Amino acid sequence: MTYDIAIVGAGIVGLAHALAASRAGLRAIVIDRDQRAVGASIRNFGFVTVTGQQQGECWRRAMRSRDIWDEIAPRAGIPVLQHGLAVVARRPEAATVLKAFKNHPEMGEGCELLTAAEGRHRFPWITGEAEAVLYSPHDRRVESREAIPRVAAYLAEQHGVTFRRGVAVHAVETGRIVTADGIVEAAKIVVCPGDDLATLFPDRLAHYGVHRSKLQMMRLRPTAPLDLRCAVMTDLSLVRYLGYSELPEAAPLLARLRREQAPHLAGGVHLIAVQSADGTLVVGDTHVYGDTMDPFSDTALDELVLDEFRAVFPHLGFEVTERWLGTYAAADDRLALIDTPMDRVRLVVVTSGTGASTSFAIGEEVIRELCA
Repeated sequence: MTYDIAIVGAGIVGLAHALAASRAGLRAIVIDRDQRAVGASIRNFGFVTVTGQQQGECWRRAMRSRDIWDEIAPRAGIPVLQHGLAVVARRPEAATVLKAFKNHPEMGEGCELLTAAEGRHRFPWITGEAEAVLYSPHDRRVESREAIPRVAAYLAEQHGVTFRRGVAVHAVETGRIVTADGIVEAAKIVVCPGDDLATLFPDRLAHYGVHRSKLQMMRLRPTAPLDLRCAVMTDLSLVRYLGYSELPEAAPLLARLRREQAPHLAGGVHLIAVQSADGTLVVGDTHVYGDTMDPFSDTALDELVLDEFRAVFPHLGFEVTERWLGTYAAADDRLALIDTPMDRVRLVVVTSGTGASTSFAIGEEVIRELCA
């Protein structure tokens, strides 16, 4: 059978393109080397992060992707476990950044800036250091381990997308894909390799300086009942997420963090905490960059994450029940790579760890351009 479009990779980026293609009336096939999702798309927070994304294109992509998640989640049987984000400013400099963000005419729309007292009243779990709290209603959180398979099932069952799993792709040419299980013919092709930088179009990926980021994650079981209601971030996130860090007001905060939390900055540590349906917390994360990442976890980095967690939740006991690693593609000068290695073929890689947050919008853009 000849397909209108073939998509290589069944992570969130590939699934987003399959959704956009099927909505455009294209007969689509998705090919993946693994029998099930095991990569970066399920090794993260399941956090659809809008707030703090770089202003302009990335922020708008996140808002559009959030809207698509809201649309398909109930149809695919995916619970949205948390709505919104609370950023707890531990320092006056961080509170100044949050105030500037709240006053931004685009990114701050709909957000609330709360005093420390107002924040503690709204979120009783804030028992540690707090100068101010920014609450944003824009963000969403799903359980990625469950959500990604359910998106794929939704595409197969309700959109007629064909999946071929456990099939390695050896080469891509205009109009056809060479796989370990034969040739797949398709008028259009989208390659979404994730952090596989060696198999397909390695020269193009090298040209753009794509490398890898390794992150460490943990699941915590609180020893007392806790209801977060929303995702949580702190000061360290304000110097990592470009929507905050590119504000002029972020410079004094970064200078203070360099004095007070230099090891955290060196390990790419910042705090995100989200809650699962069983009450456990998914907490991270760290960022170590390179080309070939070793498979070992650095306990010292986990402790730095927990150090930041305890600053917000100083009286909460917990047990670490899981630890895991993830890797994703990264680039120093771009948040996403969309390339045309040959006619009617697109190479698409999210290079900023924002796959869940921006892929649905990117998929719409790429499919629209391919069909023009």
